[in-house]
Amino acid sequence: MSIPNGRAQGFSAIAAREAGLRRELSAGRLTMIALGGAIGTGLFLGSGFAISLAGPAVLLAYALGAVIALLLMGCLAEMTIAHPTAGSFGAYAECYVGPLAGFLVRYAYWTCIVLAVGTEVTAVALYMRFWLPDVPGWVWIVSFATALIGVNARSVGAFGTLEYVFSALKLLAIALFIVLASYLLWRGRAGPGTGLSNYTAYGGFAPHGPWGAWTAVIVAIFSYFSIEMIAVAAGEAVDPRRAARRAFRATLVRLIVLYLLTLALILALVPWPQAGLDESPFVKVMRRLAIPGAAGIFNGVILVAALSAMNSQLYISTRMMFSLARAGHAPRRFGALNARGVPQRALLLSSAGIALAAALSVLAPRSAFTLMIAVSSFGAMFTWLMIFITHYRFRRAHPLGGADFRMRGFPWTTLLGAGLMAAVLLTTLFTHEFRATLLFGAPFLVLLLVGYRYASAGAASSAGAS
Repeated sequence: MSIPNGRAQGFSAIAAREAGLRRELSAGRLTMIALGGAIGTGLFLGSGFAISLAGPAVLLAYALGAVIALLLMGCLAEMTIAHPTAGSFGAYAECYVGPLAGFLVRYAYWTCIVLAVGTEVTAVALYMRFWLPDVPGWVWIVSFATALIGVNARSVGAFGTLEYVFSALKLLAIALFIVLASYLLWRGRAGPGTGLSNYTAYGGFAPHGPWGAWTAVIVAIFSYFSIEMIAVAAGEAVDPRRAARRAFRATLVRLIVLYLLTLALILALVPWPQAGLDESPFVKVMRRLAIPGAAGIFNGVILVAALSAMNSQLYISTRMMFSLARAGHAPRRFGALNARGVPQRALLLSSAGIALAAALSVLAPRSAFTLMIAVSSFGAMFTWLMIFITHYRFRRAHPLGGADFRMRGFPWTTLLGAGLMAAVLLTTLFTHEFRATLLFGAPFLVLLLVGYRYASAGAASSAGAS
């Protein structure tokens, strides 16, 4: 790749600044981490919310969300293979767009993931209600959170091993669900009220019209969030360029197939009006099929899925705070590493979303999950939009693209991705369910801008005094 000298020097300085993390993740672990992060609450619980918004047209919503995710992964793969580092898209924005962009992306994304951890742990409390309905949700939130924080504080290798096991269990369970549901539909043994007629039997394929389907794209995007964590984890891979290339190519196709196929089967086995947030649609399918003990077993699998996503989100939010501290945008102590090469103080700070989730589970147990989705979505949507913008600037600096991976169709594919993300983000303002996304996000961005100006003025004053 032909790299302009100024850009090369700028990114070399960023990479050197973020040195110290241990490279212990293999290519296989990196792929499973990406799958584990994206197969969680968004699929197992959020899919019920999306179905209630769009009906069977949720399939189109998730397909469009997959197109946006595919475009994003192409952009991110090209930049990650060229510059593998823990700061990832935050560091790329700093180098190719400007220091302010790097500051905004890192803080918006960190806030998003911290709150997303809250959505996962809120879901954990909901799943545990299946077996122990009288135990308060905050008990499970505190118990599981303590265990996962301990794993992340141990080492990146411990995190990678646990995440590999979690992800393997989820993939196995989804594969068994697909096989079982497909067999029952094919043999006609799923019972009354099931079959492909469910796609049109309750108000048609799109009972809430095009607007309902488009609104469900917001939930679909939320479901695909965390696929971008491959880029962050590449900074601790044994062979980052090879691992990132393999993970990017393997992950997205698997995710799209799993999401669309499982949703199609759920819609065929459970009438869409019965979908909701009281329990997972997957558990409802098992109840519908009247398989002894299956609902409890699958609820356990879904619990593992939420813990897996939570585990990954604790990891990625910790690394983003580490990158902020090393860049001078957060207190220096959050960039310090313990004896095992883990930014432990950044990990503890990044657990703040768990405390918020615990409070919400007590104060508003029924609306906590929806509220956390709406608020956390802004940071992720803003980050995805900025990844497209950063890639556009990256390719202007490198006209030939990456040496090992090149985004096809540039600049049109990059601009299409940016346009779709901007449209989805703007749509949140006109929905009842997600209005809090921009109502929270716009003032938050203003607050970040003020913080950046204050920090920059302080840095300039210190430099002048010295």
